Amino acid sequence: MKYHIWTEGCQMNVADSQRVASALERLGYRMTEQPEAADVIVLNTCVVRQSAEDKAYGRLHSLRPLKERNPNLVINLMGCLVGIKNAEPLKKRFPFVDVFSPPSDIGPLITYLTQDESRSSEERATLERFALMDGDLVLPQAQRGQQVSAFVSAVLGCSHACTFCIIPYRRGVERSRPLADILGEVRSLVNQGVKEVTLLGQIVDRYGKDLPDGITLATLLRRVHEVEGLERIRFLTSHPNYLDEELLDAVAELPKVMPHIEVPVQAGDDEILAHMKRGYTADDYRRLIERIRTHLAGKPPAVSIATDIIVGFPGESEAQFQRTYDLLAELKLDIAHLARYSPRPGTLAARKMADDVPEEEKMRRFRLLEELQERIAGEINAQYVGKTVEVLFEEKVRGRWKGRTPTNKLVFLESKDDLRGKTVPVLITWAGPWSMQATLPPPSPLRPALAAEPIAQQL
Repeated sequence: MKYHIWTEGCQMNVADSQRVASALERLGYRMTEQPEAADVIVLNTCVVRQSAEDKAYGRLHSLRPLKERNPNLVINLMGCLVGIKNAEPLKKRFPFVDVFSPPSDIGPLITYLTQDESRSSEERATLERFALMDGDLVLPQAQRGQQVSAFVSAVLGCSHACTFCIIPYRRGVERSRPLADILGEVRSLVNQGVKEVTLLGQIVDRYGKDLPDGITLATLLRRVHEVEGLERIRFLTSHPNYLDEELLDAVAELPKVMPHIEVPVQAGDDEILAHMKRGYTADDYRRLIERIRTHLAGKPPAVSIATDIIVGFPGESEAQFQRTYDLLAELKLDIAHLARYSPRPGTLAARKMADDVPEEEKMRRFRLLEELQERIAGEINAQYVGKTVEVLFEEKVRGRWKGRTPTNKLVFLESKDDLRGKTVPVLITWAGPWSMQATLPPPSPLRPALAAEPIAQQL
């Protein structure tokens, strides 16, 4: 028996798909890269933008012929396209789909697959519990011994309800996973060779708000930090309203927590921010960035900061866009994830605000920010040239080892040695806005030589 999983969207979906694969392999399935060869196909979908939703529908339609040729094929539609509410419209539109699963919920598929009438009810219940074991994630066979970095969900759903965001409508209210489940999953991953985990949440800083005993994200970081064999910890995504001193203290004090913060601003104009219901002003964000940099100044290397920005939000004037441009130019952040506003059905913005910025203008503004950020990132990364940094290498891509610095900079290096899962000091020889190239530094009496090959000066 074989399965095939198609995953679109955020890191949370990646983590969800990994849990699906783990559960399926507990039931005896094995992964195949070919949908045509699969007995079970899972489509884990995203609808945060229209393009992602269109892609999901396109893939769904492409599966109909497979189902017609093989009626025993099980098709599972999962994720934000299904959402947490009424799936009946989707069931009517796609009658060839067997199972509809809400985001992060692998239960419906496993229940469907284990309800074999040839087994007793007790056998079916035992098999289902076995497949759904939480806090004990067994990596899919293809990833065992290969995966260096893994995503671990900490907060599911979101209750903040920004006017542009569909996540609360599709993933439900905010729920923190129990601390013990997260720790169990991290230990399980580390025992299978994982060196780095990234704790995930739509607003990860709100971890523990719904749990007893005053548990916070800082508490979680300190407990995960105690896991033996784990080398690096990251977390995302933060929100300007909830990134507090306790969390910054934990990042500053814990060696395994990497100095990289992802905290979206979304816009640099106060009126647009108010219409988005973000709950802060541009000056509040400026002060937050200064606080982060000051608080983490004593933790080398210097902290890197990533942000998200939406252009073309309803009503955004040229002057308001310019304030966003100016804010990005002023703060000089390491990464800016850019998006053009896309109305999402059911959100307040889609219901109450006219999508009145033309697509051509959205694209023009997008390109201006893209060009600005390329210059900023290039200037920041150029400061790494000639310096030695610690890189955790993850995999080999087109003959070169790929890894990341503590500040989440992408580094490529050519070496004949097996560097998978190893943290190695490397000398940065070239830096562009999106990645760097490195070589191994000259050997010293304290560090044996590793074989290296010269690398090209451009990607």
